[in-house]
Amino acid sequence: MKLVGIMLVRNEDVFIERAIRNSLPACDTFIVANHRSKDRTAEVLNGLQKEFSDRLQVHEIQRSDDSHELIRHYAGSETWVLGVDGDEIYDPAGLLRLRQKLLAREYIDSWTIFGGVLNVRQLDGHLASGYFSPPCRSMTKLYNFSAIEDWTGPCMERLHGGLVRFRSGYHAQLRLDLHLSRPWEELDFRCLHVCFLRRSSLEPQNGFPRQNIMDVRAWDLTKALQKLHGVLLGSPGPNWKEQKYARGPLVQHEVSAFFPQTNLV
Repeated sequence: MKLVGIMLVRNEDVFIERAIRNSLPACDTFIVANHRSKDRTAEVLNGLQKEFSDRLQVHEIQRSDDSHELIRHYAGSETWVLGVDGDEIYDPAGLLRLRQKLLAREYIDSWTIFGGVLNVRQLDGHLASGYFSPPCRSMTKLYNFSAIEDWTGPCMERLHGGLVRFRSGYHAQLRLDLHLSRPWEELDFRCLHVCFLRRSSLEPQNGFPRQNIMDVRAWDLTKALQKLHGVLLGSPGPNWKEQKYARGPLVQHEVSAFFPQTNLV
């Protein structure tokens, strides 16, 4: 049993180094798909690849769909796949504890595991303000690839879309919602989701939160009308992140565990 990380990025130079350094120690292999970044993302990745050449793989891709091809071959193997975004900063010590449980097959009967999330509105040093899941949704991505025969396209990005064919005894409803079982601060699998903050040096300091790829490439009627609203009024219109990640009370929490002094590698 092993743990593989997969990250799809495009213009993520603000938080990407911290996101990788926190997640990589728990992974046997960490794969980054850089989708035509124009900021300092490639520079940061080159430096990290030299430092962690034994475990960190960096691929330059032209289509976001290509990121799923980098992990498709793990289907049917004794592998957990952790999807990490450029705005997801995990608790590094917690991930190492989670790794031991995964290697011990503690969660082998589950297809996917959802962890705790603090959707960060403001980050001031080691103090974060934001919204917990629950009541927000958990957007963590941890999949048991030993539960499936294959995961074929079309996938808009890694671990999103496509057709999953399960092995006997497994199905899509076998999900373990750890974030519903214990408070966020007690979970091993937890992250700071800095979705409301600037993620690239190319973005304005006080701009609107960036839309994720699922928003940009979704073309249902509701989202099409929202995009038209933005064009006509010169604003993004109703924001999917606000609807999904700004639910419940705004809380404040000390988060020094997410910014260790050492790399833990």
